[in-house]
Amino acid sequence: MGVPESLRKAIPWEEFDYQALLDALQDYAHPRDKISDLLRKDVIVRVKKGLYIFGDSYRKQPYSREILANLIYGPSCVSLEYALHNHGLTPERSIALTSVTTKRPKKFETPVGLFLYKNVPEAGFHVGLQRVELENGRAFLIAGPEKALADKFRSDRGLKIRSQKECLDYLVNSLRIEESDLANLDAGLLMKIAKAYGSKRIHFLSGMVRRLRKG
Repeated sequence: MGVPESLRKAIPWEEFDYQALLDALQDYAHPRDKISDLLRKDVIVRVKKGLYIFGDSYRKQPYSREILANLIYGPSCVSLEYALHNHGLTPERSIALTSVTTKRPKKFETPVGLFLYKNVPEAGFHVGLQRVELENGRAFLIAGPEKALADKFRSDRGLKIRSQKECLDYLVNSLRIEESDLANLDAGLLMKIAKAYGSKRIHFLSGMVRRLRKG
C-alpha cells in the first residue's frame, strides 16, 4: 500500500489538522519531512498553518468550506452574507465565506478561498446557532436565519435604522429579502438576540417581523 492510500485509510475525512497527519505518519522516522514531500506532490494542501485538505486527485468527496471556516479561526460560526444565502433569504452567494467570532475580526486568504470573520459579543454568540451534521461524523456550526440576519444588521456599522419602516426598506431593497421570508422568521428569537447583543437595531427587526407575521 502506497503512502496516499495508507494516508487515506488513516484519515477518512477531507479536512484534518497537523496532529491527525502526524498520527497517520507515525511509522516514518521523519514524519515532518514526509509532510513536506506530500505537500510538494499535491497529495495534501495546506489551508493555513496546521490545517490541511487532500489534493484534487486524492479526495473521496468534496471538502467542506464551512468546516474549514470553523477550524481556521475559532470559536466561530458561519454567518452573515454566506449564511443568509445558504438559508435561501438572499439571492446572491457571497464570494467570501463569512463568519462571526467572539475574538477580534480577521481575514484569511487561503488556497481554497477568502474567509472573513467579524466580532460579536460572547453573550449572544450561541443564541440562534445551528449544528449541521455531515458524513463520517463531520459537522459545522452555522447561524440560523435569525442569527445570520441579526449578525448582518449588527455588522453594518454605517447603517442608520431608526424605525421599523427603515428596517423593512433596508431588508427588501438593499438585501433583497422577500417580505414573505421575513414573516417566517422567529420574532421571539430575534428579541433574545437583540437583548444578548444589546442592539436597538435588532430590536426594531424583531418588532418588524412580529408586525409582518400579524399581516
